[in-house]
Formats: sequence, structure tokens, C-alpha cells
Amino acid sequence: MTARPNAFPAATILGYPRIGPRRELKRALESYWNGRSTRDDLSAAGRRLREATWRRLTELGLTAPPSNTFSLYDHVLDTAFMLDAVPARYRTADDVYFAMARGTADVAPLPMTKWFDTNYHYIVPEVGPETVFRLADDKPLREVAEARELGISTRPVLLGPITFLLLSQASAGSPDGFTPLHRLNDVLDVYAELLTALAAEGVDWVQLDEPALVADRSDEELAAVRVAYERLGGLSLADRPRLFVSSYFGELGAALPVLAGCPVEAIGLDLDRGHDVLARHDLGSLAGKTVVAGVVPGRNVWRTHLNGALEALRFLRGKVGDVTVSTSCSLLHVPYDLDAETDLDPALRERLAFADQKVGEVVELARLLAAAPDAVVTAPPVRRRPPAPEAAPPAERSPHAVRAAAQAAHLRLPPLPVTTIGSFPQTGDIRAARAALAAGEITADRYEELVKAEIERAVRLQERLGLDVLVHGEPERNDMVQYFAEHLDGFAITRHGWVQSYGSRCTRPPILHGDVARPAPITVGWARYAQSLTDRPVKGMLTGPVTIVAWSFVREDRPLAAVFDQVADAIRAEVADLQTAGVSIIQVDEPALRELLPLRRADQAAYLSWAVGAYRRATSVAADRTQIHTHLCYSDAAEVLTAIDALDADVTTIESARSNARVLDDPAMAGFGRGLGPGVYDIHSPRVPSVAEITELVETILKVLPAEQVWINPDCGLKTRTYEQVEAALANVVTATAGIRGREPQVLLRSCDN
Repeated sequence: MTARPNAFPAATILGYPRIGPRRELKRALESYWNGRSTRDDLSAAGRRLREATWRRLTELGLTAPPSNTFSLYDHVLDTAFMLDAVPARYRTADDVYFAMARGTADVAPLPMTKWFDTNYHYIVPEVGPETVFRLADDKPLREVAEARELGISTRPVLLGPITFLLLSQASAGSPDGFTPLHRLNDVLDVYAELLTALAAEGVDWVQLDEPALVADRSDEELAAVRVAYERLGGLSLADRPRLFVSSYFGELGAALPVLAGCPVEAIGLDLDRGHDVLARHDLGSLAGKTVVAGVVPGRNVWRTHLNGALEALRFLRGKVGDVTVSTSCSLLHVPYDLDAETDLDPALRERLAFADQKVGEVVELARLLAAAPDAVVTAPPVRRRPPAPEAAPPAERSPHAVRAAAQAAHLRLPPLPVTTIGSFPQTGDIRAARAALAAGEITADRYEELVKAEIERAVRLQERLGLDVLVHGEPERNDMVQYFAEHLDGFAITRHGWVQSYGSRCTRPPILHGDVARPAPITVGWARYAQSLTDRPVKGMLTGPVTIVAWSFVREDRPLAAVFDQVADAIRAEVADLQTAGVSIIQVDEPALRELLPLRRADQAAYLSWAVGAYRRATSVAADRTQIHTHLCYSDAAEVLTAIDALDADVTTIESARSNARVLDDPAMAGFGRGLGPGVYDIHSPRVPSVAEITELVETILKVLPAEQVWINPDCGLKTRTYEQVEAALANVVTATAGIRGREPQVLLRSCDN
């Protein structure tokens, strides 16, 4: 064992992308899942990616780069697995880890939801009084040893115990009043054991991520923070590494003085999203600790204003003394390397920084700070968006009752209408056709023929299965946001700018850098063709303005509300053209509505006003008999039910199957008066739900909602599934629905009285 130095590095990052510059992890995972490679092959691929990451970060100038930030699926799942928080139903699976993430033929996976206000998804751990915690996996230790073999010392990163428990859900059957946080002391036993083991391996510093502390926290939760870090920090330095408690995605609020009073050696502050942190009167309480200052934004792709960042660092140093330069959060949320994007406009490239460039900015700022004089900066710089203009009142449609009557007379749908969310499987053939078109290997006419054939395949399958409202399957779309960005002014598309959404699922967020406008119709031709194939209604499929903004890297020189409105106007024009083309049902998806919700309650009303206003601006052009649908997935819809209601969509579809209809337990659901489609088929798992399973879930829904209000649909689009899986699952959905429809009429009527 070597002696451990005391100083924290002058420059660091909180994490780095893990999918590989060319999505190597995605390919390795899918090869393993499809049986083309072994678990050992997958482990070897992960090791290669970790080695490449540590070498690259060392080349870019970092000492002691982070480790244990790599994951085969999700770092929250890794933590549950490490702590042996594995529900009994998964323990007999061939691969317990992936059974928790993806399910098996017999067992549904754990729920999945958004990681705070990002587009990353995490697996929700399950913790109950019966959970027996132990150190079941030594992954953090293994990665330290791997890096040491390369001659590199690393700083292990752990999800903090408070955030782990706050993100967990209580297991079924837990007593009333139980929360996972009640198990804190047992979890701390395992963390203490792990810290001791890391110290024995010569680890100098450990990073404990506690992003949950930047949200509103109760007195009980803050007391738990104190218990946790007095316990862990109270271990002798002979028995533990030095502790760096990292926060990000906002300002620490009431948690800052709690952490300042705990025996931890370093505390991280997000100076990007925590706009007011430098104005706090209690910054001096951090004196004596290393303050890891997140001045380089980790969630956007814009270059850092180095002069302003340096001024903030100097001000902070004057208040607390010891300052380290860092990214504001992990670089998991941005692409790898701008140098790979040779096709971007040079003027735009000058404004951009991806992960590697942001590491360079951190290193450069540390150099500048070390060279800067110790003169006191008296006024802390505050970087904010320009103020939003006064919002215009949302445009109004007719009252819902009027619209519902007009739509019922026009559409003449059966009770419990069955539909899907939009996309159908993206086959290898259609992806190859899209690539061939881009490479100039096939003509646009030939590509159109191939897309139309795939649309007809999806329509005929839905007709044969007996769905009531069809979709065209979206074979022409690479991604629900990127496709629209490619057809709107003001956006740029990268070639290699992939970021992880969950597991093997990656997206390429567009870069919204200028004023947005729609030069021509985008979806109308495909929708018109699909409707020509069938007498059943085919939905027009659009992505909503909030989601387009949320899943893009957005310019910062305009108020966010103004950006929303520009995108809303483009979607409004598309709604109008679809309606003129004879499309009777138009779905405007907003899966990101909850995602952008500020973490602090005090900031939420303003955001929801912008978001709801933008959606209604986009959809209010619809006539009474045109039915507007919207969709939200894996976004904790219960938290924004009032806003969902305010969207004024005629039908809302939401995630429900994976969480076993948990959203229906919310008291606000009783007052939801429009059409609602709680999902009955979890499409993020390859398993096919049985007729009995779907029937049980529909019966649960009908105990809460009147039958005339209920739609039957999957949780989300079917793009990531195979046609074999989709056909089997949708057949079961239709069979289950037909069985319920076929019961005595009073069964359906009785549900209206509950």
C-alpha cells in the first residue's frame, strides 16, 4: 500500500460518458442480450471502454480521474446490486443484474424513471423492511485495481446513501409510513465497510454523489444527511479515504450548512444551475474544506465563458480558501468529442464544447486560477438567461364537453379503444435504407417506396390484430426529436453526438442555435398516405414543443419561454396542415413535460406556465372534431397532473405498466375528466405480457376511471422492440380488451360509479 497524499486535484470532472465514442457499449450489450456473445465478452468490452476513458482523461491533463462511473446499464442499479438490494423474485434469474433492468419471461423489470430533470433514465431500486443489505459486489474496488494496472490512480465515485434511498421505492407490503430512508443506518454499515476496504487499497479520495440534496428537503431528510456524514466522516482517516460530497443540478439550499457542519473534507457546488450560490451569506462556513466548484457546465454543449468563470472562482476562493475547478455535473449528458463533427458549420463549432473540450476548459481554468492574483473580487458574477417577455394568454379551444361530443359523433370508436403510442419497430432494412439515402446510394424516390412499404406493413398488421386507432409506424424517423429538428430552421444535427438515455438506448440531441421556423410541412405526406390504406382512423404523430426543447441542446442567449413559443409555432403550423389533409386524430407528444420541471418548488409554477402555454399554442388551432392526444412516459406524471390537465388534450397516454398503475393512486386522478390511456404493456422490456396480466391491469384501471374515459395502449412507442415481440404483445392486448368488452354491460357501467 502506498502513502496517500492529502491534496485534492486542482482540476477534476464529476464523471464522463460511458457508451463509447462510437456506441461500443450499445453494440456489446445488444450482442450479449441477443445471445451472440457471452457475459465474459461483455465484461471485456466494458474493461476496454474504462481503460480508454482513463487514458484519455490522463492525456487531457487530469490527475486522479474518476472511476466507478462506468456502468453496463445504470449507476443506480449498480448501487442496488452492490448493496444486495435485490428483490427475491429476481434472485433465481440466469443474470440477476439484467433481470432487474429488463425483466425475464416471467418477471417484470424494476420501474424506470428520469434522473432528476435530465433525459437520462435510472432503474428505481426497491427497498423494504425485509431488505438485507451487504457488500455483495466489489465493482468500485475492481475498477481501482484495473486503473492501477495502467499506472493511473483514480477517485472512486459512489452514489451517496441519502440519494440512493430517496430515489428508491418501498417494496410491496411495506407497512404504512415506511420509507426507504428508514433503512439508513443499515445502508451506512455497508458504506462504512466499503470505505474501509477502499482505504486499505490506498485510495485517497472517494466521491459521494448527493444530487437529491439540491431539491426541497424536509427537516427529517436533512437530519438524515447529518446522521450519514457524521457517521461516515467520523471514521478515522486511517480507516477511510477523504470524502468529497458532490452536489449538482442546482443549489444546495438548506443542505449546505448541514454538510458544512459534517466531518467531510470536500463539498461540490454547481455554479451553473445553482445560480445564486455565490450570493449566499454562509459561504464562509465552507472554509477549511476543499470546495469543488462546478463552473464548466456539464449539461450543455456551449463553450464556457472563461473570464466570467475565472472571476467566479476567484470570488469563491476569497470566501472559502481552497477551490478546485470542476464540471458542474457528470459529462454523461454531453457527447464525447467535438473534433469528430467535421460537418458542422465552422461558425457554430466555434461556440461549442463537448466532453473532451470541457475537460480542457477545466484544466485551463485551474491553470489560470493558480496564476491569478489573490485580489478580492467583491461582486460575485451571476450568469442567467435573459428575462422572459410577458407571456401571452394561451389560445382557447371549445370546452372539452363540446369537443368530446363532436369527436364521438365523428370517430364512432368502441368502448376502451385500443391504439399504440406511435412508432413501430425500426428494422435493419429501414435503417439501412436511410443510411443508403444519406450516402447517395439510392434515390429519394426509391427511399420513399421503401418507407411506404414499411408503413403499409405496420397498418396491415394493426388491422389484422384488430386495433381501433392506427399509427403509421414512423419508419421515416430516426428519432422523435431529431427528425423534426432536421426539418426546422435553427437546428444543427451532429454525426457522432450520441448520449445515453438508458441501457443501450442512445440519442443524438440536436443543437438549437438560432431562430426556429418551419419552411415546409414535415409529416403531412406520410400521414395522408397511411390514411389512404385503411378506413380506420390513423393518428398524425408530432413531437411537442416542450420535448423538442428539452431533448435538444438549447441556445442560452434567448429566454427559454421565447424558445418554447418559436417551436410551438412550428408545430402549430403542422397541426393545421394535418387537419386540412383530413387527419382526425393528432397526437402531440410531451414525454419531457415533467423532465424540465425545476427541482425547487418555488421555480415550478413559472416553468409550467411556459410549458402549458407552448403546448396550447401549438394545438389550439385544432377544430372541435379533431381529437388531440398527448403522451408522457417515465416522467412521474403524478407530479404534474394539474399541468397535464391544463394542456387541454382530449386524450392523454401515460406510463403505467412498469409501475403497476401507481399513478392511479394519486388523489388528483379522481378529478381528471378527459380521456386517459394508462399503459398496459411495458415496451422497455423484451418480455411479452400475458392476456391475464393485461386483463388484471385493465381491471385495476377500471376501478379508478370510468370506462368511457379509458384508452388501452402500450406505455410508449414500439421502436426498440422486434416485430415478433410487438405482434405477440399487441395480440394479447387486443384479446384482453375484447374479453373485458364482452362481459355483461353492467360490468363496464359499474366501473363508472367507483
